[in-house]
Amino acid sequence: MNKAEILIIDDEPQIRKLLQINLESNNYKVVQASTGKEGVVLSASHPPDLILLDIGLPDMSGHEVLSELRGWYNKPIIILSVQDNESDIVSALDNGATDYLTKPFRTGELLARIRSAIRRNQNTKNESTLICGDVEIDLVGRIVKRKDEMIKLTSTEYNLLALFAKNEGKVLTHQYLLKEVWGYSYQTETQYLRVFVGSLRKKIEDNPNNPQHLITESGVGYRFQ
Repeated sequence: MNKAEILIIDDEPQIRKLLQINLESNNYKVVQASTGKEGVVLSASHPPDLILLDIGLPDMSGHEVLSELRGWYNKPIIILSVQDNESDIVSALDNGATDYLTKPFRTGELLARIRSAIRRNQNTKNESTLICGDVEIDLVGRIVKRKDEMIKLTSTEYNLLALFAKNEGKVLTHQYLLKEVWGYSYQTETQYLRVFVGSLRKKIEDNPNNPQHLITESGVGYRFQ
């Protein structure tokens, strides 16, 4: 039985009720908050395994709640919002959101994102080997295998792939990837990503034109799955 506890921070009673029904039917425990302040207090008094956070709250913005929570809460936070503009999504992800779904969303997709986020958080963070589908990454030996065959990668390709694998299932923005792999001065050089993601796809995908591992999140970044 799934015993993970999920906190819903949303001011719409209908949305909270719908989420509660779907989550409880999948054996999650559910706690609800209708304001940002209430959500922060509940999170501090009894930290849940995951938070579903609405951006449009009556007392403070979801971005403010996210920023406050990330001062101490290190478990997954999935943003739910009617806002679908690129800057809003990028801002939430860059400020610590684990994932972002636009309302209305499909229940099946939300549940899949929740499972992925909780699973990643429960994995041992000091593992020396990451296994993502048919891709295996030895973080100590810097060796990458696919279907038990060694793949030759450049240093930059390896660094990018390792970063993706450590954040499996999470949307990583262009700016974040560029900062982490190339440095702060490269955060606008998105052509670097296009080139190296294309190169990685040729080496780890069955069909680089229809990738199953390195998924493009249009206008935002990439997701490794």
